[in-house]
Amino acid sequence: MGGLTPGAQGHLAMLAFSALVAGSFALGAQVANEIDPAVLNAVRFVLAASVIGAVALATTGLSRTAFAAPWRYIVLGGIFSFYFVLMFEGLKTAPPVSAAAVFTLTPVMAAGFGWLLLAQVTTPRMGLALTVGGAGALWVIFRADFAALRAFEVGRGEMIYFIGCAAHALYTPLARKLNRGEPAVVFTFGVLVAGAVLLVLYAWRDILATDWGALPAIVWITLIYIAFFASSTTFVLLQLATLRLPSAKVMAYTYLTPSWVILWQMALGKGAPGPVILGGVALTILALLLLLRDDGTHAAEPKSQTAR
Repeated sequence: MGGLTPGAQGHLAMLAFSALVAGSFALGAQVANEIDPAVLNAVRFVLAASVIGAVALATTGLSRTAFAAPWRYIVLGGIFSFYFVLMFEGLKTAPPVSAAAVFTLTPVMAAGFGWLLLAQVTTPRMGLALTVGGAGALWVIFRADFAALRAFEVGRGEMIYFIGCAAHALYTPLARKLNRGEPAVVFTFGVLVAGAVLLVLYAWRDILATDWGALPAIVWITLIYIAFFASSTTFVLLQLATLRLPSAKVMAYTYLTPSWVILWQMALGKGAPGPVILGGVALTILALLLLLRDDGTHAAEPKSQTAR
């Protein structure tokens, strides 16, 4: 990405991020009831931290100064591990496309947290895009059933995952606020290590009680994917983009997730959703296009915050 502007680097990172994250929904739905979510993610964080640690040592190195104020990594690691556990807990009952639609509500929450933590101001076009994207998400979540929407009949899985998405949205501006100039790979390593420690401490009894040899092959496939692609790679991509784009615009790429999930589902032989659901997905894509046309990125930056 060396020849690209910082903004272009951020956009490219989030495009790859959205495609990789979508795989977690498609595969996660197949294993959510096969293994405890905390156990799965504890192993995931340990593996991902090992990979990112090796990459950091081979590139930027791991200096002591990079881990000053370790409480930052504990806070961020706790938030993201909380998100991942609730994601797999929600996928026990929520369909993958529906869960992906819940994920698209994070830009709205990220914009709110960005304003609270970084004084980032949402432009009118961003506001319109977030509204359109939110409408598309609700369309998919409620299966275009307006009676269910009026009664607010939300599935248990979707509600659980929504709480996790709130944590994900908080992470985006908070990572920018707490970063002190550390390279993305080093900062990511700190977050992963902290998350791994917290999850192992929380789920160590279940980890020991798990019959690892009896787990079906799809669990191991999913574990490898989420550890090496949906964790190691996306953590770096998200951190890179967070330091180059406003919080709301970073999370705007989540609007692509339902579309990617549909492609993943089709590739896995699960078929495509009906045309009614596709209408809501189309709205989320429109929201992304509105945000990409917004050239006023600087308007969303905090007045006193410089790029770090």
